[in-house]
Amino acid sequence: MTIPVLSVLSAAAEGVEAELLVLAVKKGDDGPELLAPEVYAPLADELRASGVTGSEDQVRRLPDRFGAASGLVLVGLGPDADDAAFRRAAGAVTRTIDGQASIAFALTEETAAAAEAVLEGAAIGAYRYTASRGVGSAPAPRPLGQITVVVPSTVDAPDAGLAEHATAVAEAIALVKDLVNTPPNELYPATFADAARAAVDGLDVEVEEWDETRLAEDGFGGILGVGQGSSRPPRLVKLSYHPDAARSHLALVGKGITFDSGGLSLKPPVSMVGMKYDMTGAATVLAVLAAAARLGVPTRLTAWLCLAENLPSGTAIRPNDVLTIRGGRTVEVTNTDAEGRLVLADGLVAAGEEGPDAIIDVATLTGAAVVALGNRYTGVMGDASFVTDLIATGSGADELFWPMPFPAELRKVLDSDVADLANAKPGTTAGGMLVAGTFLQEFIADRTDEEGGTTRIPWAHLDIAGSAMNGDAPYGFTAKGPTGVAVRTLLAMAEEISHP
Repeated sequence: MTIPVLSVLSAAAEGVEAELLVLAVKKGDDGPELLAPEVYAPLADELRASGVTGSEDQVRRLPDRFGAASGLVLVGLGPDADDAAFRRAAGAVTRTIDGQASIAFALTEETAAAAEAVLEGAAIGAYRYTASRGVGSAPAPRPLGQITVVVPSTVDAPDAGLAEHATAVAEAIALVKDLVNTPPNELYPATFADAARAAVDGLDVEVEEWDETRLAEDGFGGILGVGQGSSRPPRLVKLSYHPDAARSHLALVGKGITFDSGGLSLKPPVSMVGMKYDMTGAATVLAVLAAAARLGVPTRLTAWLCLAENLPSGTAIRPNDVLTIRGGRTVEVTNTDAEGRLVLADGLVAAGEEGPDAIIDVATLTGAAVVALGNRYTGVMGDASFVTDLIATGSGADELFWPMPFPAELRKVLDSDVADLANAKPGTTAGGMLVAGTFLQEFIADRTDEEGGTTRIPWAHLDIAGSAMNGDAPYGFTAKGPTGVAVRTLLAMAEEISHP
């Protein structure tokens, strides 16, 4: 999808040329409060009569008798007028209103950060996926081409960097959504690898790809094993962004199962629908690296895309097969539907071999994450201090992350009679998300510090099985379907880690 052109304007709202002008309404203790330039003050007397309350996601379109645009839109902020509320409100407008070429927001943002939040939310909410519509479909609405944020005179002069940063964020999230929405007959490991190359074309990013022959030669038994049941072979893609000014190195590892049938441990039909989204982790780390390179973030980033299609066939792995992961550790496969951790194991080992300052893996890993945390929270596991930092970054980005424990007693669940460990214990349902994280922890490497000692590489695991896909009612800038969760947090983490 093409992102609308984003801009910031320091001017009187009534002087902005746009098809729609958006004003904000806060839900105050004594009723709705209009947050708008003075020229719109008369609307305050009409709010109660109009039924506008200022509640979140409330969008009301009015004719504009003030002459600034062809129409006015009132959008509710809820009880708070902070950056997160502005982001969600702007996204609610563009998510629900179609057919406008240009929209201006005069939400009386008091800071540049709030103005950027409006741009982000509006651009994210404007996303539409129409690529799979065929002959006979209703015509697509006219795409939104221009989003302008009007800031009060009290805000410092607009910085072009605000629009540039918001554009990069929106493009990254749109990339994730485009990839997730693509049908699995079109997006499979080889075409995903092609899409990754296209996403970083023209950027200072190196791309390295392992096909099935090279995967075997280099010992990537997890990815190779999971993908061997499909006629479309697996791939590993490494993306490297290494700016000269980089002082820190962050490795990102993404689960990229382009379709997950469960393999021989076959999913029920209902559970199989939607499993094209099982590559969201790989799409996320790709999008974050591309955005960082586009913005010139002074952090070295390496993204590992672990790509396979998990299908049953005469060549598929069986329960009780033993796979050798990169580095030599062996895993007995007791459940072929616990495949994500197998491909991630290879990626985590490869990432650790470069000795980065930190590793974050992103995966739609377990249904247990949905049971535990629902559909909006992302479970986070890993090293305590790093998890704390990552959750704090997520909070600043208005993303819902939640820390999960590492119970030591769960390691014995993964004991195998014939291999170094098993990938699951069939019949054991307790702590499924935690067991998966415990498995991944086995593949985090040590690194040598400046004094010659060894320490475990700081690591965090994001289970986005629930938060990556919104199957319920839309809200804020989040429509039904893929959400692009964690992109904003991981980009912010890349920016923060550049200053060790």
